[in-house]
Amino acid sequence: MPKMKSHSGMKKRVKITGSGKLVRLRARRKAGAAFASTPIRGSRKHRRRHAGAVEFAKSDMKQVKRLLGK
Repeated sequence: MPKMKSHSGMKKRVKITGSGKLVRLRARRKAGAAFASTPIRGSRKHRRRHAGAVEFAKSDMKQVKRLLGK
């Protein structure tokens, strides 16, 4: 039986906290004009709203753990 390999793309996008929770960055963080540093080309409000990390939804946990080989 071959070994289970963890998904290299998922490894880069997910972090496991000390308590075992899976955390990811919010979507649309680097999208288009929002990626610009100046307020004229991208809204600071948009950058604030999409800042920080969030936990995965309960419905996604099984698939994410499988991709990570956990």
